[in-house]
Order: sequence, then structure tokens, then C-alpha cells
Amino acid sequence: MNTIIPIEQEAPDYAALVQKDRVHTSLYKDEQIFQAEMDQIYKNTWVWVAHASEIPEAGNYKTITIGTQPVIVVRDRKKQVHVLLNRCRHRAATVCEHKKGKTNSFVCPYHGWSYALDGSLRGVPSPEGYGECLDKGEFPLVSLRTEEYNGMIFATFNADIEPLEDFLGAAKKWIDLFMKQGAGYPIKVTGEHRFRFPGNWKIQLENTTDAYHFPLVHKSFLSSVDEKTEELFNFENQPGFVEDLGNGHSVMVMIPELVDLDEELMERPIQERFEDLAEALRQEGHEELQVRRIVRAVGGSGFNLNLFPNVACSMAFFRVMQPISVTETEIHHSVITMDGGPAIANQYRLRLHEHFQGPFGFGTPDDAEAWERVQHGASAGDNLWIMLNRGYPNEVATEDGLKSDVSAETGMRAAYQQWKKMMTA
Repeated sequence: MNTIIPIEQEAPDYAALVQKDRVHTSLYKDEQIFQAEMDQIYKNTWVWVAHASEIPEAGNYKTITIGTQPVIVVRDRKKQVHVLLNRCRHRAATVCEHKKGKTNSFVCPYHGWSYALDGSLRGVPSPEGYGECLDKGEFPLVSLRTEEYNGMIFATFNADIEPLEDFLGAAKKWIDLFMKQGAGYPIKVTGEHRFRFPGNWKIQLENTTDAYHFPLVHKSFLSSVDEKTEELFNFENQPGFVEDLGNGHSVMVMIPELVDLDEELMERPIQERFEDLAEALRQEGHEELQVRRIVRAVGGSGFNLNLFPNVACSMAFFRVMQPISVTETEIHHSVITMDGGPAIANQYRLRLHEHFQGPFGFGTPDDAEAWERVQHGASAGDNLWIMLNRGYPNEVATEDGLKSDVSAETGMRAAYQQWKKMMTA
């Protein structure tokens, strides 16, 4: 009789794989590393799951994954938000397959176990078959710790983790600035589009604070806008910067004059591309100060904020990363508008979003091709490094962390140092 002796694979030396100015290519393609990330990172930190506007009323829900684990984000009858594992406690079938919607309960389609909005088990078919061996109180949907900051909802498997506000730290002030895009109205996620690319999730994580690629990869976008707008997006000639905000978070300021959307509203001229919108708002009866506030907000913030590990507040939308496998990632681009704001302003925002982020836009398709090429190229050579040393010699310490010029790879170094911290904990 033959006996199969299982051989345990030795864990990689995670500390050695991340240096100050480079990371090892195996981080993009090693299946063992990917599985360890799902446990060490996605199950042990705060992960973004929704914006409050996506579940405004009792019974509203959306589904998403934390790492590779499916969850439901739902608001109960008391307006409390719950993040529940999307798994029946009976035989593990998912209890919700829709991306979003409104419901009174979640019912397993396999055997009919039903759950309330807070996850508690409400009923099971033919309960007499269990006799006295089923206590419904022992089998709710598993609920994760959930906290919210300025409409941003996060969840974690780690019940002992620091409070969300401590984790966000210096990133909070940038979230507050980003939310000024409501121009006095509440921020609302109006819709999203999803796509997958054949590459590791960290390739996209790097992209959000990478201004270095913009003039090359996004030539088609720059050729599609007017001269003034092209000049505005010429980040190399702007006095911008990238800053490490701690805990893996970072911000890239591309257009400093658009960091605070409420600043010098009457002093700065309206951009040429928004003059028609401004005039239409005047015709609707809006006062000049509010016209300028709305127009400024429609154009979006002049920065990208990366929140480790899975979400970016990127100029005028939320970008959410969902790891699928070591070589596949799903991206959600959620457009934000002004809830109750002028319809014409929200239409402008949607058209701007489609122009760059849309599936037929001038930006995201080019990004996605670059990400795919990175993953494909990572297969060439087994002992090579990904270089992250741009701007490293010029980094200076700040009150919040480290700062360098706008094309520096400071944000990427910040994310990988947090990766290293969590993977070696």
C-alpha cells in the first residue's frame, strides 16, 4: 500500500521580499503569497465595503467581497449598518446573489433558512425535524465589526483592531476634503461599472498614486481635451506632491489649487470647459457663489487618496479593488454626484466620468492594458525586483509621514511597508 506523505511548503521570507526601494516580483505571481495576504491583510485590517448613500434606507443592501470572502452590507430597520458573511449557517449556500437591492429578509434558496436584516436567524422550514437540537440564537449570519467615517463604511474580521478613526489617521482630513464634492449637497454614489483585468491586485494599488505614467499612458485622453484642460493635467509642471500618511495610506496631489474646493471661489476664473454649465446654473436661478461652488465640485478634487488596502478616493469617483486570484482582480468604479443637486450638474459629472473611467473612455482602458502588461512581464525571470525608488532621495519627513514630488513612488513605498508590517506580524 502506497502512502502519500504531505510536504509542507516553507513560508516565504516576507521581510526580505520588501525592501525600502523595491519589492520582489513574486509578490505579483506567487499563489502562496496571495493566500497569505487574504488571511494576514484582508482578515486583519479595516476594509472599505460601501458608501452610506448606497444603502440609504432600511432594507437596502449591496454585496461585495472582503478579500475573497463574500459579504452583504445592509441597513436594518433601526438604520444600523451590518456587514454579514454571505453564507447560510446550515449548508453554506449564499443567501444573496444580487449586487444591490432592497429586501425584508435574506432567505437561503437551498433549504429555506431565513434571516432578518441584522443577520439573526428568523425561521427554518419544518423545525420539528430538529427536535430540541437547534437553538436559532446560535446560528445567525456571521456579523463583522463595522464602523463609519464621513459616509465611508468599513468592516473587519479582527474584533480587537484599533478604532477606524485611528486606522485612518492623517487620511481623515483628505476624506473630508474629498467629500466637498457635494457642493453643499450630500454625496451620492449614482452608479458603477465593474471590470476585471488579468493581474495581481497590488498592481492597481500602485497605480492610484502614480503620476509618472500619466503623460505617456494617457496620451489619448490628453489629446481629447482642450488646451487649458491639457495644461491643467500636466502634473509634471504643477507644484504637487505625494505623501505617505501612515498605515499604508497615501495621497497624491496633482492640482494643488483644487485640493480645497471651497477656496477662493470668487477669485479664481471658471474653467473654459465649464462655462456653459455655469451659465445654465445661472439661468436656473442659482446665486453666483453657489454656481461657482457647484461648477468647481463637478470637476472633482485635485488629488487621489489611497486607503490601504482596497479603496481610492480618486479625483471624482471611488475605485474599489477586489482580489479574485493571484493573477486576476476586479475593479469597481463608482461615480459620485450631488444628492438633490442640479440635474444638469450631475449630468456633466456623469459625462466626465464616462470620458475617462468609462469602458469606452480615454483613461481606464489604457490603464488596464498597462496593468495586464505588468502581470505578463512579471513572468519573465524568477529573481527580479520591481523598482519603487523614484523620488526616494528627495523624501522629507512631515507631520503626517513622508513627502516627495508629484511623480515620486512614495505612495507605493507606503503601501508595501504596511504590507510588510502585516505579513510579518
